[in-house]
Amino acid sequence: MAARDAVALALSEDAAADDVTTRWSVAPRQWATAVIVTRQPGLAAGVPLAAEVYARIGGETRIDEAVPDGTRLEAGDVLARISGPAHQIITGERTVLNFLQRLCGIATLADRYVTAVRDLPVRVLDTRKTAPGLRLLDKYAVAAGGGRNHRLDLAAMVLLKENHIAAAGGVTTAIDSVRKNMASEGRVMAIEVEVATIAQVREALQAEPSWIMLDNMTVPRVAEAVRLRRELVPDSDIRLEASGTITLDDLRAVAETGVDAISVGSLTHSAPAMDLSMLLSIA
Repeated sequence: MAARDAVALALSEDAAADDVTTRWSVAPRQWATAVIVTRQPGLAAGVPLAAEVYARIGGETRIDEAVPDGTRLEAGDVLARISGPAHQIITGERTVLNFLQRLCGIATLADRYVTAVRDLPVRVLDTRKTAPGLRLLDKYAVAAGGGRNHRLDLAAMVLLKENHIAAAGGVTTAIDSVRKNMASEGRVMAIEVEVATIAQVREALQAEPSWIMLDNMTVPRVAEAVRLRRELVPDSDIRLEASGTITLDDLRAVAETGVDAISVGSLTHSAPAMDLSMLLSIA
């Protein structure tokens, strides 16, 4: 459903039903073939979206996926082969490439992060910093790159961030309020709380949420939080998540502290698009 909705919106905003350039320059029954190729190494993601795009444009176009999502690509590799009416292939070209360039770029960046700490027991998580309307596709691409999906939306779990804590009157108060109101609604879900200081770490550990997010802490501070968990609540299942502008250069040092997860917003908000092209030939 997410793919269908996203494709419908993309074709609508591109006015694909009134592609005047193609309609006035390409014969309606002119047949063609095309390939989608990458100009750089990376990971495939979103390849099945090509079929969804062309199904909506006319349905006569055939898509043969050359690689499954998650495949490692080298420059010059083919992602998909297309055959059908030339005007349909051309009309859908930019929409197909826009989706694939974005999703392949996200998957490729996620793979770089995951590979950098593959030998350590840490998860690389995504965030809600996704393109509006494309969250499920963005998170799908993270998973294709080996990353893990964290909170999908505001209803998926409780995440008490600094503004919630400030409005509630503190870490413990916020957690207590959530537990009380959750119980009153007869619901059960994970609670995560964001902390920025070691004092807040101590307070959060005593409240025993499911997750504690260590926000914008230095590596020594993250290591101290891990040590405090081991000393103060050695038998708990509390998981620690490091977060806050963590780059590839910082990643390994943070992972080596012993945190359970590292969340990286840039996987979805700043991944460079993969350089892809569609090359058309007249059949």
